[in-house]
Formats: sequence, C-alpha cells, structure tokens
Amino acid sequence: MVPRPAPGTIPDGPGSYQFLDADGRVLYVGKAKHLRSRVLSYFAPPETLATRTRQMVTSAASVEWIEVRNEIEAFFLEYNLIKRHRPRFNIRYRDDKSYPYLAVTLDEEWPRAMVLRGEKRPGRRYFGPYAHAWAIRETLDLLLRTFPIRTCTPAKFDRHHRLGRPCLYAHIEKCAAPCVGEITKPDYDALVADLLAFLDGEHGPVLDRLEAAMATAADALEFERAARLRDQLQSVRKAVERQQMVAAKEEDLDVVGLVEDPLEASVQVFFVRRGRVVGRKGMIVDKVEEVDPPALVGKVLEQLYGDAGPGDVPREVLVPVEPEDRRLYEEFLALGRGGPVKVRAPQRGARRELLAMVTHNAEEAFARHKLKRASDHNARARALTALQEALELPEAPLRIECYDISNLQGTDVVGSMVVMEDGLPKRSDYRRFQVRRVDGQDDFAAMEEVLTRRFRRYLAEREEGARAGKRFSYPPNLILVDGGKGQLGVAVRVLEDLGLEDLPVAALAKRFEEVYRPGDPDPVRIPRGSEALHLLQQVRDEAHRVAVSYHRRRRAARATRSVLDDVPGLGPARRARLLKEKGSVTALRACAEEDLLALSWLPDAVGRAVYERLHGPPGPDGDRPPRASMAT
Repeated sequence: MVPRPAPGTIPDGPGSYQFLDADGRVLYVGKAKHLRSRVLSYFAPPETLATRTRQMVTSAASVEWIEVRNEIEAFFLEYNLIKRHRPRFNIRYRDDKSYPYLAVTLDEEWPRAMVLRGEKRPGRRYFGPYAHAWAIRETLDLLLRTFPIRTCTPAKFDRHHRLGRPCLYAHIEKCAAPCVGEITKPDYDALVADLLAFLDGEHGPVLDRLEAAMATAADALEFERAARLRDQLQSVRKAVERQQMVAAKEEDLDVVGLVEDPLEASVQVFFVRRGRVVGRKGMIVDKVEEVDPPALVGKVLEQLYGDAGPGDVPREVLVPVEPEDRRLYEEFLALGRGGPVKVRAPQRGARRELLAMVTHNAEEAFARHKLKRASDHNARARALTALQEALELPEAPLRIECYDISNLQGTDVVGSMVVMEDGLPKRSDYRRFQVRRVDGQDDFAAMEEVLTRRFRRYLAEREEGARAGKRFSYPPNLILVDGGKGQLGVAVRVLEDLGLEDLPVAALAKRFEEVYRPGDPDPVRIPRGSEALHLLQQVRDEAHRVAVSYHRRRRAARATRSVLDDVPGLGPARRARLLKEKGSVTALRACAEEDLLALSWLPDAVGRAVYERLHGPPGPDGDRPPRASMAT
C-alpha cells in the first residue's frame, strides 16, 4: 500500500496527481483544485473508502503530483496523462464501432476529400462522424457533382500530372482535374471553400447560387450548361435531404444521451449543425472508478472534446445532468471552440424532447451491448458449465458434434454433422453425408453408417498423426444425436465397436426435449428455459437444418433431370434450343420422327436418337410402340 505523504510536501494549488505501482506503471490519474486536500483524502480509514478506490490505494506503491497555474491547465494535464498511460483504475471508453468521417486535407496544395476512420490528424477538416460508411460515400458522390475537388491519392495525382492526361473522374465531371491545369488555384480554392461551407450547414447560399446560374444559362440559351447546373442542383438537394432535421431553428449543438448501470454506461452523441443531424457517435464506458452521474458527464465531455478543434465544438452542449463545476467545463470547451460554449441540462420544451430521443438511442445501444456480451461470453460459459454438471461429463463440452438424418420415404437419405466449439458454430467443420448402404427408410441404419464413417476416419487420421488439413482428427467432448433411446443405442454400439466407448454421447428427443444418456433409462432433467438446454436445442436444430437443406438440394437435383439429358449428341445448347422451339417434352413426344429430321440445325442421327429416347426403339418388324402407351 502506498505510504501516506507528509502534508507539507504536497502543494495546495491546482494540478494533477498520479498513483503508481511498484514497477512505475500509472494506476490512476486525477485532477484537483487543491492538490493537498484531494491527495490526502485517499488516506482516510480504508473502511470509509469506496471499494474500487480502496483497491486502487492498496495496489499503489507511490503517489506523485504536478502543480499547474490554474484549473484549466489541470484539466488538460489530466486528460493528456490518461490518454498517454491508459491507467487501470480510470474510466475506460470503448467506441461501440469505428465511425467514418468525411475529411478534407487542407494541408495539401490541392486539397482532396476522402472518407477516413481512426484518430484525427492536424491539417484536415473533419465532418461527422457518420453512422454508416456507405451513407457518407453516397453523399460525397453527390457533392462531387457540384464541388468537383479531387479524391485521388498523391501518387495517382503525380502520375497523371506527369502523363498530362486526367483520370476518369475528370471525364465524368467529378473532378476539376487540377493535375493537368484544367482549373486555376484560386478557382479550386473557391470550390473547396464552397464545399466546406456546405458541410458546415450553409446550404442556402449554395442552392441560391446554383439556381441563379441555371436561370442565367437558360436565358442565354446555353441549354447544355443549364442542364448541368440543374443536375448539380438536384445532387445538392439530395445531399441536404439525407440529413435529418431535428431542430426548428438553424442552430449548432451537440446532444449527449447517457444510460448506466453500476458497472458500465452507454453514451450516444448527436452532432447537430444548422438544425440537422450531421453525425453521431457511441461509446461504452467501463466505470472502473466510483463516479456519480454529474462526474460521469464531466468525464464524457473530457473524452469527447479533449482533442477538439475550432470546428468541432458547438455553441451549446445538451447533457442529461450538469457536470460538477459546470463553469470549469464551459471554459474548457470555450478554449477548444475559440468562443463561449454553454453546457445545459434542458428540463422542458423541444431541447428536452431532443435529449430524450438521443437517450433512447443510448438505451438501445446499451441493450445490444449487453446482449452481445452475454452471447459472447457469460451465457456460453454458464451453458457449458451447466451442461457438464447435468450430463456428469468429465470436462466442459468445448467441442460438441451433433448428427441428424433426413430422407423422404427412404429416398435421398442424407446425414449431417455440425460442430460447436466454445458454444459457437464452427461451420468450417460441418460435414454432410450421402448415405449409400441403406435401402428404404431406416434411420437407425443410416445413423450407424454416418457415425461409423466419421469415427473410422478419425481413427485413421489419428494413426497418421494430426496435422493441418485433417478434417476428422479432433475428438468431440460430447456426441449428440437427434432422437431418443434408439438413436442413442446405435451411437453407443458404433463407439464400442470402434473402441471409442470413452467418448461422451447423449441423445436429445424432440417431442419433450428429453436428454438420454447411456445406461440410464430415465431422461436427464434439464430445466426448461435453462441455458444448457438452449445450447442443446441450438446445436440439434442446426444439425436438422443442415440435413434437411442437403436432402432438399439432392431431391431437387434429381427431380430436375430430364429424359433428354443423356441423348447422344444432344448437348445443353441443342437441348435448350429444341425445347424452346417445341415448347416442352410433351410436345416433343407428339412430333413425328420426320418433324425432328426436318430441323436443319439438328443432325439426323441426333434427331433419331431423340425420337428413340421418347418413343422407344423400333420393334423387330421396324414398328414402334403406340405413342399413347408411351405418354406415361
């Protein structure tokens, strides 16, 4: 545990403090208006500290501090230290997805527009983030019709500059071709400025300018130019329509919605410019340290605007509750914006309704996160453990193989093998079996053939030695067969004959969802609705789906075979043309042999072969069977 520093050694001014472990790693970073009182508060009696705070203090070996001139500097120092060290006991933020931005590279001689993800870089203007990459790509494609700035890489720009020939984008009027001097630098800079103004929400001037230019061109009888301006105007209007209108006034604000539980929180941010939603962002917050809602809102604001530039901070930020020391946060945001910023928690009216909408989005994102987390880890782990206990398995069934048989009145008999590893389907290990040695409808014999083939292959590959590319070289922790005691008996007999009786096996009967084990006449009672039974149902249903789909595919392939398929000399092209001209096989049967021989494109030998296939070979006296007798 970190020793308590002497009070006189700690400055009383503002600053940031850091708790470090014995190896010098930063465990926690905080800020304070008065460093002395804040640091000493961690050395109160342990029973009075919050659980996570007490754990942090006992894990630390030393504490350090940095004094600064004012609270704002302490604010930025804390943010930068957390960003650099990612301390274990500080709140952690995870974006719920990687959001795309529309960026314009103002640091290049000829700025270009592109869609980017990841951290922001200096010298670029960013717009967004946007919920879907396809949406911003479509919007950019529309805007390039009106603001044809380059989108190519520097290497492509240089190559076409050397060639003296522009790329395809110039020919389809989506680039002004600065690489070959088709536009002057002042005119190109004006295009970039117009695009930035439009993305900032200033739609009116652009629309007015295009409408005026179109009218002028029409009055001057320049109809081709007027048509191009009309198309540009339509593209701009479509781009404007893509942005959702959420405010009656053309105002700039960010709306932060937040929902939380004791361990995590979900944050959704809507970026509103000129009354329209131009971007959104979501985060999941790990509440490693003890924070109340006002403190959590403050931490979120630090994360959102710590690296913000002048164009990233609006005049107003709406939050569910005001952060601690709201004035300090407003000063912090004002530095990023270069002007005053207001942080408020609306209580009524349109802003309150807007905040409620964003909060609802945060609730839905939180529900999806919890569902994903449960399905990815906790539920699967509990299901595997419960299944091990219920079936008295020697170890958790990390690999489950399930087998099913499908047929229709004994025809096209097939089997399926599906695999689940760690509770998730492993489709690369799925196998389908065409049952060859069973005549008629005998599911027990079909199951015996499928299991025998699978585990004989396993034994053969085990003798050869497991290596990459082996399909059956991994033994399952649980073999599951779809059916009741009969199917289970077949599985047990196959495993005993092959000397694999140590492999665990069970059967799941669909009628009452009963699970049978070898040597136990009564089914295992697994509670309905339990995660273990749900896992068994999931793998059984997957095996049934694979078997049925394979059976249907084989049956469909057999049903679509034609009586003309094996006629010598009648390939796919001739067969298709013959059926197209005559209409159907029934119509072909009604044709006389002379009608087929009269077809100029069909060789006589092939025509006779077709006629013989449809009507049978001629008898000893040269006569053929009556046509009516062959109709069936």
